[in-house]
Amino acid sequence: MPLVTLQNAHLAFGHVPLLEDVNLIIEAHERVCLIGRNGTGKSTLLNVLNGQQTLDSGTLRIDAGIKVAKLAQEVPEAATATLYDTVAMGLGDLSGLLSLYHHLSQEVSSGDAQTLEALSKVQAEIDRIGAWDASQRVDATLSRLNLPADSLVHECSGGIRRRAMLGQALVGEPDLLLLDEPTNHLDIDSITALESALLTYSGAVLFVTHDRTFIDDLATCIIELDRGTLNSYPGTHAEYVKAKNVELRAEEEGNRKFDQQLAEEEVWIRTGIKARRTRNEGRVRRLEAMRLERKARIERQGSVKLGVNSSADSGKIVIEADNVSFSYGDQPILRAFSTTILRGDRVGVIGPNGSGKSTVLKLLLAELEPSGGSVRQGTKLEIAYFDQERIQLQPERTVRDNVADGTDQIEVGGRSRHVIGYLRDFLFSPERVNSPVKTLSGGERNRLLLAKLFAKPANLLVLDEPTNDLDVETLELLEELLSSFDGTLLLVSHDRAFLDQTVTSTLVLEGDGRIGEYVGGYSDWKRHADAAHTKEPAPKPKKSTESRKPQKAARSPGRQGGLSGKEKRELDALPGRIEELEDKQATLTEETATADFYQRDREHVEAALKLLADVTKELDQAYQRWAELEEVSR
Repeated sequence: MPLVTLQNAHLAFGHVPLLEDVNLIIEAHERVCLIGRNGTGKSTLLNVLNGQQTLDSGTLRIDAGIKVAKLAQEVPEAATATLYDTVAMGLGDLSGLLSLYHHLSQEVSSGDAQTLEALSKVQAEIDRIGAWDASQRVDATLSRLNLPADSLVHECSGGIRRRAMLGQALVGEPDLLLLDEPTNHLDIDSITALESALLTYSGAVLFVTHDRTFIDDLATCIIELDRGTLNSYPGTHAEYVKAKNVELRAEEEGNRKFDQQLAEEEVWIRTGIKARRTRNEGRVRRLEAMRLERKARIERQGSVKLGVNSSADSGKIVIEADNVSFSYGDQPILRAFSTTILRGDRVGVIGPNGSGKSTVLKLLLAELEPSGGSVRQGTKLEIAYFDQERIQLQPERTVRDNVADGTDQIEVGGRSRHVIGYLRDFLFSPERVNSPVKTLSGGERNRLLLAKLFAKPANLLVLDEPTNDLDVETLELLEELLSSFDGTLLLVSHDRAFLDQTVTSTLVLEGDGRIGEYVGGYSDWKRHADAAHTKEPAPKPKKSTESRKPQKAARSPGRQGGLSGKEKRELDALPGRIEELEDKQATLTEETATADFYQRDREHVEAALKLLADVTKELDQAYQRWAELEEVSR
């Protein structure tokens, strides 16, 4: 039986229709992904289902007893409450009692008589109303999301606060969980933990996201809100894209034929006296209906037109770090880190929230002084830096003034452009360009910062979390732009698909000041990390006296000791085979590290990366077999 049914829903803000005769059914245990361009009304639809927004017309039916909870898109303002308090708020009236019990439990170690008495009263009240199960749910939710219960919200990062808000939504165990951009501000470990939690969640989930990997890992169905209508697509995000492209081509062809017929009818109605005398009234009425239909047509929102204003090439060496160390107090960010970034390199930086990714960028850009070692920048560098806090935008000034600084013309790619025309490329209407930045949505602010950066010449792009709040279509356009950029790229991102499509090597902050360097994007590093994690450790010797006696290697039944003839031939052949595999690995590694590798055909890229993984695996097995045979031959 459906949990939620939406029938013939209509909703408009002013003259803009957000929902036009929308129908939606959500069944128990479904995990439905809602996608659509920025500004199409996805958050509004979630608000309708949550009861925060009323329809102009139509019906919303939610079965009696069905609980609905929603995670907001924006991270809340910092507060003085603890993370325990924040999560417990998801239990409504019980939250105050449970928070009081938790805090008194922390204070009771002092042995104060009044605290003990207060704790006893709170325990009795929890017993009376049977709320211990709710208390356990708060503790379990904090543990599942790896949240430090007693940390103050205002001292936590945006990512941790967002996890706390997610815990607040989950703790009440709603039948329908509504998530608006749940992966924003979360690091990769938190995203994968969220995926695991939702995969085992017993309720239904409707979520809005731009994270394509998250969609493929989680969604049982994809629905798209496009110009007020809602359509459903089975399968993966890639399958949705194929189906949507077919629909758009058919729509364009239908519109072309309709517009051609309308033009012909307009010519006919304007012909001379003779034609007007003979025209039939039915044809006139059809023309009037066609005019109304054309006027009512809602055109698809245009795409962002991205382009980097490339400058002259930098020197061959872009950045060289030599034994760089840096720490905040007792927390090491880098320990003796060395790397060389060459012109054309595309380097991703990944790591948990708070591990120091932005600090690494600032050290490499010489915005911070290392406590040890040195950073040397190359020559002729023109840097465009996208900071995740968007501090380069001035919130009180208008959109146009942030880009053009009060003038009407800006220089882009060696030619003068009117600022309104340039901003139209980034989907800002002429009316919107005069709005103050503080009124913009998160996606609009990201587009504005990209517009500001791309107006200036650059041969080094430094992007710190550029994907938050961007819709998938704009993300894919940004991927294409970065793939064709002939300069150098430094990218911090938690978007796994975006990393795979844009970078050729990865710096991974592994904790305690260690940074690992790996060839390829996120998936390549993940395969390497998983292989290292699953590799069986060498067996430890037993501590008994028996284990100290020399042991003979086990022999196969027909063997007279030492190697068999076949094994001797295998051992003799292994050095040549290992050398052959090492040469092949080196060639493939060199190919995948080139600046244009990820610009090639996708099938070629995937085949080369798979071959590199297979060769590496075979080489490891050859080394292991060589060691085994050498041991037996002694």
